[in-house]
Amino acid sequence: MKNFILLFFILFLLKINFSFSQQTKVRGKVVDAKTKEILPFVNISFIGTNIGTISDFNGEYFIETRAAGDTLIASFLGYKQKKFFIKKKHYQVINFELEETAFDLPPVVIVAGENPAHPLLDKIIKKRDENNPKKLENYKYEVYNKLEIDFNNVEKYKENKILKKIDFIFDFIDTCAITGKAYLPVFITETLSDYYYQKKPVKKKEVIKASRIAGSPDNNSISQFTGELYRDVNIYKNYINVFGKKFVSPIAKFGLMYYKYYLVDSAFLDDQWCYQMTFKPRRVQEQTFTGEMWIHDTTFAIKKVKVRISKDANINFVNEFLATVEYVRVDNKTWFSKKEELFVDFNLTDSTAGFFGRNSTSYKNIVINPKLEEDFFKERAKEISITVDGALEKDTAFWNKARHEKLTQKEENIYTLVDSVKKVPFVRNLLNIATIFVSGYYTKGYFEFGPYFTFYSFNPIEGNRFRFGGRTSEEFNRRTRFNGHLAYGTKDEKFKYGLGVVRIFSKRPRVSAGIYYKDDMEQIGQSQNAFMSDNILISLLRRNPNYKLSMVREFKGFLEKEWYQGFSNTIRLSYRKIFDSPKYVPFENKLKNLFFDDITSTEITFNMRYAYNEKFVYGQFSRISLGTEFPIINLNLTAGLKGVLESDYEYFKITMIYEHYLNVGTFGRLKYVAESGYLFGKLPYPLLRLHEGNETYAFDLSSFNMMNYYEFASDKYISLHLEHHFGGLFLNKFPLIRKLKWREIIYGKGVIGELDSKHRDVIDFPENLLNEVSKKPYYEAGVGIENIFKIIRIDAVWRLSYLDNPDIQKFGIRAKLQIRF
Repeated sequence: MKNFILLFFILFLLKINFSFSQQTKVRGKVVDAKTKEILPFVNISFIGTNIGTISDFNGEYFIETRAAGDTLIASFLGYKQKKFFIKKKHYQVINFELEETAFDLPPVVIVAGENPAHPLLDKIIKKRDENNPKKLENYKYEVYNKLEIDFNNVEKYKENKILKKIDFIFDFIDTCAITGKAYLPVFITETLSDYYYQKKPVKKKEVIKASRIAGSPDNNSISQFTGELYRDVNIYKNYINVFGKKFVSPIAKFGLMYYKYYLVDSAFLDDQWCYQMTFKPRRVQEQTFTGEMWIHDTTFAIKKVKVRISKDANINFVNEFLATVEYVRVDNKTWFSKKEELFVDFNLTDSTAGFFGRNSTSYKNIVINPKLEEDFFKERAKEISITVDGALEKDTAFWNKARHEKLTQKEENIYTLVDSVKKVPFVRNLLNIATIFVSGYYTKGYFEFGPYFTFYSFNPIEGNRFRFGGRTSEEFNRRTRFNGHLAYGTKDEKFKYGLGVVRIFSKRPRVSAGIYYKDDMEQIGQSQNAFMSDNILISLLRRNPNYKLSMVREFKGFLEKEWYQGFSNTIRLSYRKIFDSPKYVPFENKLKNLFFDDITSTEITFNMRYAYNEKFVYGQFSRISLGTEFPIINLNLTAGLKGVLESDYEYFKITMIYEHYLNVGTFGRLKYVAESGYLFGKLPYPLLRLHEGNETYAFDLSSFNMMNYYEFASDKYISLHLEHHFGGLFLNKFPLIRKLKWREIIYGKGVIGELDSKHRDVIDFPENLLNEVSKKPYYEAGVGIENIFKIIRIDAVWRLSYLDNPDIQKFGIRAKLQIRF
């Protein structure tokens, strides 16, 4: 990851010099020579080869091949053919201006009739399930996967003198035929695997035979991740998932509602007669594609399909998305994937440096219903990935023989590029600066200082708070990380501190353990998703003075075991001592004339988490979930251990959370979270369920954004959170607003519960904690707009119940920074 950050910052200063690869790359445009009108569906090909394409609806075309001829020809009915000589193994732009051909034609009577593409589309849809490879019960194949990252769009930095220190990188520059942008390859990984699939019961097994990586320091984790990097561009589904959005497939059952179709040609493709059909969206800014497909003439199966995201589709940071899928007929019976290619052009804006992502996957030795040993899928896990011994040490001779397609010289040179750039002191300094902004930490040898946004904050109890913290770096140890902090408040004149350690025993499946001790201020009843209480943004964005902080002394440990990807258990042990704050949050029972210095508890929690088919991106110590289309279930069983480590309370808690992101096609995405909890025992209010409030102007998805801290508590409850992202469904209908690419949101959240009066006998509740959500639920709702400047979300939120409670807001504006495609 550091290499990506490094080269991204370099390219903001980069001077461009063009060189060429082994491939021949040609792009251009076709127009009428006289009127200059664009000409779609023009055939462009290399003479003497079967390499060619057609111009799209904008008259544009591109060809990128290793098997080019020396002459490019454009032909179109009613126009004269035109030829250009080309330079092999070079990038070039060739625009065609075609001249009309004069014909003496007899009068023609045109009769209205059906679009000839529609009957063909009907047959494709009718045979869809029969031709879909996903119908197969069992199969195996050898798969070769190549993932490449290239930085692009750097022409504006040509004249920068700083980069003379690393001008050797100019030798690695290439040009993309799809976009015409110059790019620098910075990362490549190749993986060769044997893959096995069984449908009943579902079992997937991958044996990684070889893996080779350049451009990343973390070989093992990336090898395992990219070994399963098969993006599902299944044309036979009604929707195709692109960056979390559902795009309508051109052969969806309701495709005619979203696309216009054109039958343009028929020809042999791999010795099979096929029809060529193109398609484009009916309306602007919908989640649709433009592209072409070749259809087998007798089975009406898709032989080859190429889809591109519409240029006006409401999707962020993606200037281009191109997917090409080829199918092959196995044993002259069953259609199966032969090759899949993905190309994505990422840019923050059209004028800034960005990067290309390329993923190529090819399949060989495909066997339908293979004969496997009875115990072949003996593992309990539904999905397993095994890396054979020596997979990372395969030499060049092995790869030259084993890979499905030869690397270009530019791709081979990535290894030299990354190692050379990292040795330059100037570059190392750029890397450090970039890392601070991205991770929040400054790395110096064995230690990382940060996070920088907690160095200074302020609150009414501590006054000015200064905090110094950090953690050990990967250079110190790649399996064990120590972390800690020391803080001081100028008003309370007290030092606070924390110290912990995490050990990663295994990444996949994940096995980890850790312990942590702290003696510091904490906001009780704040969601885990909220900003840290000493984040400077919290100090600046508060809507109420924060007098409700408590001093907490805590020791906690955990052991996490992932049985297989998506299913894990975690055991947590926690000792907490919450100290009395006499002025703001006192612990007392006036009726019994009792005063408490602290509330001490010791508890053990068993967690079960299940998320079927969840995918992750793995770092050295952390991992980021890419989500799943299926529900995520969390079950927590907690027992309070009276008498253990001075604990005063015995209790038992059960909590279940059910979370699901539901894509509803072009109507957007619905998120719903249902949570229920039950508590047995007699407890002081800090140990009850204090429903998460939010006293800042920052929108928090895990909190009730119009609820105050210490406002509601329960010992049994049910809550529901609903949020629907329309993705511009309505705003895209207004021409002036459409260009802003704003997106609509509706939001609602509520909770209802009970609170047994016995808990009030332990200690007095705070003045505002007098309300229980048993007579009626607490609920709030809002509407919002996201994707403002691509990173801002603003919500208008209304509180809809308990409007007479003191010191509350009935209406508020909340904001959130977020990055979404």
